[in-house]
Amino acid sequence: MGKPVNHDTYSDEYLRGILTSVHTIAVVGASERPSRPSHYVMAFLQSKGYRVIPVNPRAGVSEIHGEKVYPSLAEIPVAIDMVDIFRRSEETPAVVDAAIAKGAKVVWMQLGVCNDDAAATAEQAGLKVVMNRCPKIEYPRLLGAVAQRSVG
Repeated sequence: MGKPVNHDTYSDEYLRGILTSVHTIAVVGASERPSRPSHYVMAFLQSKGYRVIPVNPRAGVSEIHGEKVYPSLAEIPVAIDMVDIFRRSEETPAVVDAAIAKGAKVVWMQLGVCNDDAAATAEQAGLKVVMNRCPKIEYPRLLGAVAQRSVG
């Protein structure tokens, strides 16, 4: 386990390392509504070659962008590399606990989502943490607008 990350700023190398190493991403708080950021971030990540699995216990549909919606991280039947959190900051500790239990390697909290206690819990469990950032913004900035990840 490395030293805790300064969550006020992230090196490009740290973020690029995450975006190039993960393959399967669970989006907690995924919405079927096209106007919601989680909806278009999920579509963007899929377009870049990631498998993105929606998690929302209150979803009004059974699939979002062709992937089955799961009510919890625990119920996803495959391994998850990264958990992308679209929930209020105060809800992140429970999501982080579920991500640790699921064996995720990264917890990524979306823009406006910050919880230092949840971040510390994740880091103590060996996960990488990003807070108050969006992979849809960081991916083109770090890997190029037209970059496509190689899957596998």
